[in-house]
Amino acid sequence: MDFIVLILKNFTLIDELDIPLYPGFSVITGETGAGKSIILGAIGLLLGNRADSKAIKAGRDRCVIEAHFDLSKYGIAGFLRC
Repeated sequence: MDFIVLILKNFTLIDELDIPLYPGFSVITGETGAGKSIILGAIGLLLGNRADSKAIKAGRDRCVIEAHFDLSKYGIAGFLRC
């Protein structure tokens, strides 16, 4: 299953961010305070980590963490909303 995009909205300090991912090896780099841990925290929530209301951006009532996957080579698209 290929993870092709990560979408964050109102998550901690992030208003809105779409991160495209490509097949192969992906690296998240940046200076201190650039948001690498925020991105990894969002991926952790997608994988089942417990959510905390403190993760919602201040002044907002909800956040969205969304992942898109390429399922075309698995023959299961008919079972899922695509």
